[in-house]
Amino acid sequence: MTMSAALRKKIISVAGGGALAIATVMIPTLEGVRYEPYRDVAGILTVCYGHTGSDIVPGKQYTESECQIMLNQDLKPFSLSVQRSVKVPASEYQKAALITFSYNVGISAFEHSSLLRNLNAGNYQQACDGLRQWVYAGGVKWKGLINRREVEREVCLMGGE
Repeated sequence: MTMSAALRKKIISVAGGGALAIATVMIPTLEGVRYEPYRDVAGILTVCYGHTGSDIVPGKQYTESECQIMLNQDLKPFSLSVQRSVKVPASEYQKAALITFSYNVGISAFEHSSLLRNLNAGNYQQACDGLRQWVYAGGVKWKGLINRREVEREVCLMGGE
């Protein structure tokens, strides 16, 4: 799966706002949205755009506005992790791809990944291609993760050095 023309247009339109703005536009497409809490593939209570945490009220119907507020808050630590961890010049597109990637796999997994090591070694293409390795959840290869990583890779390569 490649990125849709609509998503590409949205990404380009917010690119001037930086990596966090790009990531905020990408996440709804990558995560999808569910306004009522559910258990994800790992059994974790989840709502909206992949929000997890003890603040979720089972059975509550969340609004689009509540989901957007949660997403804006949820992305901040991932954005800070990317800012802190990337030691080489990187485009806002590359940083956005890393924010959405780490939002999915977790800060620790991102910060200890060969993907980040490759990027910091200046191997931009290898780092972006490395996203394709992260397609397993619970030891199972997931089509949704394959599609997600292709979109993240495409965005990562949009700002190639």
